[in-house]
Amino acid sequence: MKNFPCPCQSHSDYHACCGLLHQGGQTATSAEQLMRSRYSAYVLKNISYLQATLHPSHQQPDDAFNLQQTMATTQWLGLSIIDHVEKGDQAEVEFVAFYSDHPIGQLHERSRFSRQQGQWFYMEGDFLPPIKLGRNDSCICGSGKKLKRCHG
Repeated sequence: MKNFPCPCQSHSDYHACCGLLHQGGQTATSAEQLMRSRYSAYVLKNISYLQATLHPSHQQPDDAFNLQQTMATTQWLGLSIIDHVEKGDQAEVEFVAFYSDHPIGQLHERSRFSRQQGQWFYMEGDFLPPIKLGRNDSCICGSGKKLKRCHG
C-alpha cells in the first residue's frame, strides 16, 4: 500500500494513524482520536467505520444512504480541533471541518462522545457559527500557502 498523509491532519502517515482504526487494528484511545478518525472516514468514504463508531442509540435505518449522499457531494479540505474535554467515560470535542464551497464551507460542531466497555462512540453534536478565517492565515488544507492564494 502506498503511504499518504492522514486526512485528519495529524502529520502522520494514514496507515500509522487513522488507518489502524479504520481497519480494526486498534480502537480509539480518546474521543479526539475517534473524532479525527471519523473525519478521515468521511474523506475516504468509509461508511462502515462511520456506522460502527456511531452509538447504537443514535443509529437510523437510512444512515448508509444519507452518508452516501453526503460523500457524493462534499469535498473535505481540512480539520481543526478547537477544544477537547474528557470527563470519565463522557467527552466533548469542538472542531471545524472545512469543505469546498464558495466561500469555503465549514462544519463547526461541539460533538459529544461516550465510552462503553472501553470503546468510544460518537453520540451527537451541536452546530456552532462559522469561525472567521483571515485571508493571510495559512490555508486550512495544510498546503502551507496563505488562504487567499489557495482556497480563499
